[in-house]
Amino acid sequence: MDEAEIQDLKEAIGNLAHQIQRMSDKQDEMLEDVKKIKEAIYNPDQGLYARVRDLEQWQQNVAKFIWTVGLAVTGLIMQAIYTNIF
Repeated sequence: MDEAEIQDLKEAIGNLAHQIQRMSDKQDEMLEDVKKIKEAIYNPDQGLYARVRDLEQWQQNVAKFIWTVGLAVTGLIMQAIYTNIF
């Protein structure tokens, strides 16, 4: 091996080491991003699951209210019909 080939190998190894370092840095950034996403989703008070749970509870309450109002209106209509007939 002559001096030029050795120098090329040194440069290639240096570039490889630099690329590995960049990959390591990017991996650390990705780890932080994943932690933030996990926090946003699983946070028990303000996370995505908590919001979905609150919306489902609200939807159930609204459905109960609509059924109650519907039954009350139906009862009043039936009473009006009964009163008019008899």
